[in-house]
Amino acid sequence: MNDVTGISSQSVLEQLNQRETKESNSGESDFLKLLVAQLNNQDPLSPQDNGEFLSQLAQFSTVEGVEKLNLTLEQFSSGMLSNQALQATALVGRSVQIPSDVGQLNIGAPLTGSVDLPASTANLMVNIFDQTGALVRQIPMGSHSSGKVNFSWDGFDSNGVAMPSGHYRVVADADLSDGSQQVVAMVNANVDSVTTGQSGGVILNLEGSLGSIALNEISQIN
Repeated sequence: MNDVTGISSQSVLEQLNQRETKESNSGESDFLKLLVAQLNNQDPLSPQDNGEFLSQLAQFSTVEGVEKLNLTLEQFSSGMLSNQALQATALVGRSVQIPSDVGQLNIGAPLTGSVDLPASTANLMVNIFDQTGALVRQIPMGSHSSGKVNFSWDGFDSNGVAMPSGHYRVVADADLSDGSQQVVAMVNANVDSVTTGQSGGVILNLEGSLGSIALNEISQIN
């Protein structure tokens, strides 16, 4: 089954199936080899005590039970990861909000995100900087109460000139009760693909060269 972006959910499953699996009976095999060797080499004049033999059999049962439990938990974890990865493929082609103040501007599309205000402000200003650190645009946002405030930059500088595609940094300043302060800004980014991490978990690969982010680190799905 393919999603609307043409990315196959089966490809995610193939990634999961390629992960190296553990041999569930390795501990059992080693235990049995040691037990058989002990029986074959015991002193016939002083055979192993029945109580000790039963104790070793009980240990074997414990080892076997623990390994079966570990295998069950491993299979459950793998199933959960598969389900999570399949659900994440629905994010391909969609926008998510990430905990970063650096976003990707594409010609014909605005750079959007949000500002997290810790308190009410009478004056919120969103500043856009290019990769050289030069200020290219200031966006007055006015007064807002505490909470998340969305912003959108149309890609034009302060002289009305369209800026090229690329990375731009967003810095937000707010006038609070104790003076002007820089507040947290986050940007929206498109998801290009989904993969699974080497240590487990689902990874979202973002547009352009914004890199990757774990699914559980995104703050919002747009």
